[in-house]
Amino acid sequence: MTTYQSHHPTAAALNMVGAMCVIGAIDIYVAVIAETISVWQFLIMRLLLAAPIVFALSALGFGTLRPRRVGAVAFRSMLIATGMFCYFGALAFMPIAMALAGLFTSPIFVLLLTAFVLRRRIGPWRIIAVAVGFAGILVVLGPSGGTLGWVAALPVVGGILYASGVVATRALCDGESTLTLLFGIFVAQGALWTVVLALITVLDPPVGAGGMAFLTRGWVWPIDAAWPYLLVQVFGSVLGVGLLNRAYQIGEASHVAVFEYSVMIFGPFFGWILLGQPVTWLQGAGIALIVAAGFIIAVRSRERAVKLAS
Repeated sequence: MTTYQSHHPTAAALNMVGAMCVIGAIDIYVAVIAETISVWQFLIMRLLLAAPIVFALSALGFGTLRPRRVGAVAFRSMLIATGMFCYFGALAFMPIAMALAGLFTSPIFVLLLTAFVLRRRIGPWRIIAVAVGFAGILVVLGPSGGTLGWVAALPVVGGILYASGVVATRALCDGESTLTLLFGIFVAQGALWTVVLALITVLDPPVGAGGMAFLTRGWVWPIDAAWPYLLVQVFGSVLGVGLLNRAYQIGEASHVAVFEYSVMIFGPFFGWILLGQPVTWLQGAGIALIVAAGFIIAVRSRERAVKLAS
């Protein structure tokens, strides 16, 4: 596996922007997939289709799949897998701009977990970032949050769980291969949602209307209408995650992390162009607040890292 001894900030930034462009383009089609199958079947089939690609990458020398600490990787994988379910589940009910805004509150919750769980001090600028970020959440949800009911909280819960997974990665999974962590998430998704899908099959609850059917459907077959979008999701996810990982390999993390927020541009843009999902000026303002909060956190993290290194 190639290692990089020096930083390449421009290349890292381009890789991250490319990753976010791919992810922003493919995730909008989860709403289309939701018209045919359930979120549980979607995530199981995502595992089945992605696993051979991950095995091939491992065989080509891009990393091992065997974890050093099985329990730590499993715990981290469960957190992120459940967080991603919340995000994907939300895409059936709301425009991608709202779902991304909820998921990308994760840096705010990483900060809070670092302060209250790991007991590390955070300065006034980061406290301001938390306040700005929460204001952004409220603005993005706005009046539409009330009409969505409990579903409005799904992407924010996803952000909390994703943030918990990030903290677990730093605290428990140091030294694990990138492919190990990626494959762990896929396996956790497959295991969890196979159990849920089995329960749905046994209990046979009524299938709701609209987005609710994405959560309550059992296994559906054949799925001719969903196949093209599933394949785009799987190959796009592998490409996007590959570019993301490369960005962090060749660039400084605090510098690269800022460019993750470009997905807040690409996601709403593709949602508007390809699916006609509107973004109001109020939602745009809220997204800007969340991005500003993440930017403050990233900049302050970089300054702190420089001080510790000097």
